[in-house]
Amino acid sequence: MKNNNWNPTIQGGNAVSSATPPALTPATNDAQFDGLRYRPTARPSPKLTVVPAAKSASPDAGPNPAVKAVHDAVQETSAWVRPLQQEMGRVIVGQKHLIDRLLIALVTNGHVLLEGVPGLAKTLSLKTLAGGVNLHFQRVQFTPDMLPADIVGTMIYNPQGGEFRTKHGPIFSNLILADEINRAPAKVQSALLEAMQERQVTIGETTYELPNPFLVLATQNPLEQEGTYPLPEAQVDRFMMKVIIGYPDRAEERAILEAMATSEPSLRVQQVVSAEEIARARRVVNTIYVDDKIKDYIVDLVLATRNPKGAGLDLNGYIQTGASPRATINLTLASRAAAFLDGRGYVTPQDVKKLAPDVLRHRVAVSYEAEAENITSEDIIQKILDTLPVP
Repeated sequence: MKNNNWNPTIQGGNAVSSATPPALTPATNDAQFDGLRYRPTARPSPKLTVVPAAKSASPDAGPNPAVKAVHDAVQETSAWVRPLQQEMGRVIVGQKHLIDRLLIALVTNGHVLLEGVPGLAKTLSLKTLAGGVNLHFQRVQFTPDMLPADIVGTMIYNPQGGEFRTKHGPIFSNLILADEINRAPAKVQSALLEAMQERQVTIGETTYELPNPFLVLATQNPLEQEGTYPLPEAQVDRFMMKVIIGYPDRAEERAILEAMATSEPSLRVQQVVSAEEIARARRVVNTIYVDDKIKDYIVDLVLATRNPKGAGLDLNGYIQTGASPRATINLTLASRAAAFLDGRGYVTPQDVKKLAPDVLRHRVAVSYEAEAENITSEDIIQKILDTLPVP
């Protein structure tokens, strides 16, 4: 058995913070508990501080006019981000990581796989997001006896007219919560994931386009495995991100008690953004500038999961399979979305580093030797991030 001297302490897919939370004193009014809710970070000044210019340009040459135009477009089209974060923060206590990843998925047309124990506001977060964006929301509870028709719909015979009519399933919604997706058999999983990939379903002889935007949030319970059908790697790879949801800390737990320990909790949110504004934001995200050095950094991260020795990493055969090209695409797109949420028209290396665990953890399969030494894919990804030089 090999010793693992570099295995970092990971909690919920993120490095554990060494900061000690302040001591909680008894509250006297609701305003004290509002301070514990999620507060979006301050947006940067519109002033551009980096120079995404041509390769031959000097760093002191001033901002690139084209990038400056993108930066201004981001400032204009991302005006709804902070109000939406504040609306969700009125209902969701803590879970900043989850809220940010949902917004990233929303502006990139990606899907998210959530893993966490029951009761951590996974369903509530998506319902709150749907209310703030005024989108149609459907929750589907997956069970072992489900059929594909329960998801996409079916043809129903009308004896009066002597013809079949189409009945659409819950997949025809903007936001889909596939609760405990690993409890459904493979045919149901394939029906859902095919709709995720193609954005369309076929019922009978007719193909129907799915609504736009279309976002699938799938959950799975990491504790109970009896009666489940684990998703194959090829299907898991279609999810843009896999987000690990952890428990709230003591202060957040106390705030949850104050907000939710009632028979009528306040869960209403105001609509702050329309579907048209989401579509416009997606077009702007596609234009956000990514420097060639950052593109090379993203490629190096993904290649290091396939050939660690080529990147100067001695992982002793801990990786069974590395990340697919979807990881390269999704990491770039997610980094652009992170810059958009921060009001920037350019991607920084920190955007890539903070999103790499969520994009890569379900795409890196560890070997039996790594499992025997209690090394996870998060440990390997963190090792790669700590070793590769940052541009």
